[in-house]
Amino acid sequence: MASAAVFAAVFVALYVAHSVGDHWVQTSHQAAHKGAAGWVGRLADVRHVATLTATKAVVLALVVWLLDLHLSALGLLLGFAVDAVTHWWADRRTTLARLARLLGQAEFYALGTPAHPAHPVTVAGTPAAHLGTGAYALDQSWHHAWLLVAALLITTV
Repeated sequence: MASAAVFAAVFVALYVAHSVGDHWVQTSHQAAHKGAAGWVGRLADVRHVATLTATKAVVLALVVWLLDLHLSALGLLLGFAVDAVTHWWADRRTTLARLARLLGQAEFYALGTPAHPAHPVTVAGTPAAHLGTGAYALDQSWHHAWLLVAALLITTV
């Protein structure tokens, strides 16, 4: 199979598994505590990344088996390692918030929260419900960028 097709299959598998693992497999406890200070947060994030990586491995293994793809063990190891480390880093929350500030994206990071200067409000002037935040959008785009790197490593090493 052409390398571009293998890359496409690997990326799609990782992308779908990421969405499932980040939203359906992650527990409420992991989501609520992975950004906490100290070991409580670090360990909650480790547990989240472990279940997320396992989800990606299962989905990718199924795709590899069904499509008869040939991938190297080193490529898989490197790709999953890069993905896991970068996911853990971003999900500690303060790290991604600092990066957003450094890159001039602090206001967008706060979008959809009461901290944003133009946050949505109800008629009564209280914070209104919304469909997402800038922090979430930056978090997911960070993960998607690293999924691309992981897929490239998995298919080219």
